Amino acid sequence: MEPVRRNSLIAQVTDQLRREIREGRWSVGSRIPTEPELTELTGTGRNTVREAVQALVHAGMLERRQGSGTFVIAASDLGGTLGKYFEDARERDILELRQALDTTAAALAAKRRNDADIANLLELLEARRQSWDDENPGAIAADVQLHRAVVVASHNAVYLEFYDSLLPVIEQGIRQRTAKSGDAFHEEHAELVHAVIDGDADRAARTARCFFNDLLAEYQQQSPS
Repeated sequence: MEPVRRNSLIAQVTDQLRREIREGRWSVGSRIPTEPELTELTGTGRNTVREAVQALVHAGMLERRQGSGTFVIAASDLGGTLGKYFEDARERDILELRQALDTTAAALAAKRRNDADIANLLELLEARRQSWDDENPGAIAADVQLHRAVVVASHNAVYLEFYDSLLPVIEQGIRQRTAKSGDAFHEEHAELVHAVIDGDADRAARTARCFFNDLLAEYQQQSPS
């Protein structure tokens, strides 16, 4: 029997952490356990845990945030690669992509949502309403999680992974636009959620599309190309 090499141990811990993310126990947007907690959970040393976490940071699945911890930003290495690509994309291009994704996902969600999806959507809609305040840093995150929940309710795993890779860029864009306008759009979000719950695919798609129409029209006026 050969002794376990240090690099092999790091790879094993990296795979364990990756599995926690891929299987949804650590969802996109959530903070992972601290290094001491991971050391205890994996039964390995702190340096091993630190290097395993760093490997997933390099893969684009995790992000270290000074003073806050380490957060999941993609559900796979592919999602991390896409996320890095989207960071440099034009906002108009991201909005056009989001409009296509959100619109189709909303229609699918209206057809496929189940009781668990409905309960989750209603809970997140209320959380968004209660948290919406310019001074509340969680307000934008609540908005993003509500839109993500619609994609979850579409029960299309490929859509969800692709959408998750966009989340950091989506959150940044919403934060910038909200700072300028201050609009909350509570009624529009409620309409989207209830269209999905009612199983009205056309209404759900139409409502999802409306979130982007005015923004894209502004870009069209600025530059028709």
